[in-house]
Formats: sequence, C-alpha cells, structure tokens
Amino acid sequence: MIAGRWELFPHGADMGVRGIGSSKEEAFEQVAVALTAVITDPTSVLAKECIEVSCEAPDDELLLVNWLNALIYEIATRKMLFARFEVSIEGKQLRAKAWGEAIDVAKHQPAVEVKGATCTSLAVRRDDNGNWSAQCIVDV
Repeated sequence: MIAGRWELFPHGADMGVRGIGSSKEEAFEQVAVALTAVITDPTSVLAKECIEVSCEAPDDELLLVNWLNALIYEIATRKMLFARFEVSIEGKQLRAKAWGEAIDVAKHQPAVEVKGATCTSLAVRRDDNGNWSAQCIVDV
C-alpha cells in the first residue's frame, strides 16, 4: 500500500486534480487537498473550523464530481478554504468533514477561482496493488 498523496496535472487552460490513496475514501480526501492546491498552498490553511458535506451519485465517477463541486460551493459561499478532510463512502452516498479557515487574501494569496469539477479525464479506479486514484479536470 502507498501513502495517500495528491497531484496536479495541466490540461489546456484548466487544471487536473488527482488523489491517490490506499482506499477510495483516502483518494477522495487527497483529491480534495489537490483542489485546494489549485487555489493556494494547502499547508497555509489552518484547520480552525469543521463543516459537514454530503452528496450522492449513481457511480464513483459522478460521486467524485459531486464531491468536488460540493466543496467548490462551500468555498464560494462560506468564503473558506479547506485543507483537511475525512470522507466516508457507503454505496452511492458520501459523507465528509472538511476543516479549514476563512480566506485571508494576504495570507493565502489565492491564485485562481475554481469554477467547477468536470467529467473531462474523469476516473476513479483501483490498481493491481489495491491502491485507489480519483481524478478529473477542474474549470478555473
């Protein structure tokens, strides 16, 4: 098994986000960190406040899109950034906690605004070693 991690990958004018983990839940947690990394350095975001997020979808790929879009909505409406996540997936339902803090432009120096997660390069899969990856392109 590998340790969970996140990655960004370029895609035209947009950005790819990928989470990798030893479980599907960890991959979803890590792709959420990658989403934050599109905006700012995730290590600059303190876990001061916890919110709860839930969503559902008929399959893992659409669940990933719905998860990221739910986070993008929370970022926009609460004017917060998140850097720590705890995800639970049961069937078609995702429940999560996200920890973060209010956006401070001087501190976080946001690079872009993420408009939404897309179905481009969308994949949630388990490899032969049992590790999971979750990825898609986000519109910036």
